[in-house]
Amino acid sequence: MTTTALTEHDAMRRALELALRGPRHGVNPQVGCVLLSPDGDVLAEGWHRGAGTPHAEIDALSALEVPALAIGATAVVTLEPCNHHGRTGPCSVALIDAGVARVVYAVADPGVRSAGGGERMRAAGIHVESGLEADAIDDAIRPWLTATRHRRPFVTVKWASSLDGRAAAADGTSQWITGPAARADVHRRRSEADVIVVGTGTVLADDPALTARDGSGLAPHQPAPVVVGRTEVPERARVRRHPEPLRHFTTHDLASVLAELYDDEVRSVFVEGGPTLASAFIAAGLADELVVYLAPTLLGGPKTALTDVGVGTIADQRALRITDISQLGDDIRIVARPGDPSPSKE
Repeated sequence: MTTTALTEHDAMRRALELALRGPRHGVNPQVGCVLLSPDGDVLAEGWHRGAGTPHAEIDALSALEVPALAIGATAVVTLEPCNHHGRTGPCSVALIDAGVARVVYAVADPGVRSAGGGERMRAAGIHVESGLEADAIDDAIRPWLTATRHRRPFVTVKWASSLDGRAAAADGTSQWITGPAARADVHRRRSEADVIVVGTGTVLADDPALTARDGSGLAPHQPAPVVVGRTEVPERARVRRHPEPLRHFTTHDLASVLAELYDDEVRSVFVEGGPTLASAFIAAGLADELVVYLAPTLLGGPKTALTDVGVGTIADQRALRITDISQLGDDIRIVARPGDPSPSKE
């Protein structure tokens, strides 16, 4: 593919670029792979394109001009090669059979069934190293890693508010607080999620469609709509005309909702509101990421973006780590995460 030699660090960064070409939604992780000759020349590249397609390592091996070039090569992979039979065979076995001499991966596979590829390859005589560019890879595929480590979907809570923290005017009107660029960003993020979640209060007040749209209409991937709350969803509600089937949970036990969604292969949840539901996720410690859009306007009044999040005194405040601040048109988008969850495997 190229005669330009790469260091393994360069190859791992390239593997991450490849990985991010794959879909963020779905049950499988984004993974990229670069095969290097003993001299550091790139022999082939691959990435995972979604459930049912070849894994990144298989994709790269298949791209070799001559299969025998894999003998003695180094495979640089963003995630530990898998060790289980799913819709495809174990990547660790494929690398062993191909004659690869060395495998370098960034992050260990936390899956109960899929982990162990590194040990299997070492036992077969392959030199295996882990941890290269681990922080960057961990951050890039955090939703999948969190879901796999904790057996519940990664939860993003989103809201838009005025600078004084109001999600609506005093009469309840809220369209639109933010501008077109911020709203387009929301739709992009919706399209990357498996499901989008709102409370019944939002359904009754705003009648949202809960679809993901781009410049040409509906986005290719649509997050399935989920409504939480005991009030019945009206038959006339627009969400009932969503391209994906509506799921309505009448329980207030959010942990059980997430557990059921995880069992149904949901790995990412995008919570759109309203304030009561968003606050409930935060109060329960179930919000993995906050995406907040701040508009340069003031509304005043009682319609705050959040309600009770379980903080009774300043000592109990929920500290956040800001991971990104960007300007979108006239609005500011802030992405923040709470303290990282324990990476213990379940």
